Amino acid sequence: MPPNSKLKYQKYRLLNNNVKTLVQKVNDGSIITRFDKTPLPEKPTDVICPHFLELKWAYGCPYDCAWCYLKGTFRFHKNKIMPGFKVKDFDKIRLHTEGFLDKVNEPEILNTGEIADSLMYENGKLPFSKFIIPMFEKQKKHKILFVTKSDRIKNLLEINSHRQVIVSFSLNAIPVAERWEKGAPKVLNRIEAARNLSKKNYEIRIRIDPMVPVEGWQKYYKELVDLIFSNFVPERITFGSLRGLQSTLNGTKDNSWKVYLKETSSWGKKIDFTTRLKMYLDIIEYLKKKYKYNKIALCKETKAMWQKLGMNYKNIKCNCIW
Repeated sequence: MPPNSKLKYQKYRLLNNNVKTLVQKVNDGSIITRFDKTPLPEKPTDVICPHFLELKWAYGCPYDCAWCYLKGTFRFHKNKIMPGFKVKDFDKIRLHTEGFLDKVNEPEILNTGEIADSLMYENGKLPFSKFIIPMFEKQKKHKILFVTKSDRIKNLLEINSHRQVIVSFSLNAIPVAERWEKGAPKVLNRIEAARNLSKKNYEIRIRIDPMVPVEGWQKYYKELVDLIFSNFVPERITFGSLRGLQSTLNGTKDNSWKVYLKETSSWGKKIDFTTRLKMYLDIIEYLKKKYKYNKIALCKETKAMWQKLGMNYKNIKCNCIW
């Protein structure tokens, strides 16, 4: 194990009620730490979110989506979300990551896109993908997860060995993205990027999140599904609906999307339950009937919603975990 890499372990009760001893953080937790802010659900309004590992290589995002939760996360930073980003010291990232990969036996997925867009530094002198993926390719237990709205995949296409890599693209209905994701690459560009990586046998996941009940949403989200499946078949799809932590609501400049938030949960305000249920039922049924596809999960959704949909959150397979 590399010098100065210390692992802290902790016992966690999982959603299926099993108890496991897992890594809580590496060293000071500034690079690798477990996202464990969501307690086990008890009340119907408690959200479901399994505890996963973050690889915090950078923070911020250049895309400036109106509802981005980073606007709240970085509200105390001098430039907030900017839009922009800051990359951490690569030597420190290497030290902590190699220490983890060398020592930890329990297979884990390390999420590089919780507080940053995973592909935002692909035009840098040393692209993050070319820096981090070779470390993971030296072993067979752990995988690295890229979560992105980017279409910068040139470097990924040049990496021949990527069996330990998962790339998850965040997508939305085109009219929704055009209205509130103005700084991000166009949805069609993201889908093309995902298709090209899929052709190279990358494991591709999709997040359709946040779904917004704009007028005509039924048509728009079905069109999005058709665009995806006409280009590739994702390994899994995770759905989420519009939500806003109070810190995010306080930090955004374009607050036009707030009108859709009617209900309170343990993870901020949400679209009302009945509307969310209609959106999920409609799109899930469409996937099953037209594409016979059922590799589906929900993100930051309440216990009551999982139960109403007849889905078992205790066996959750969502975007950030196995």
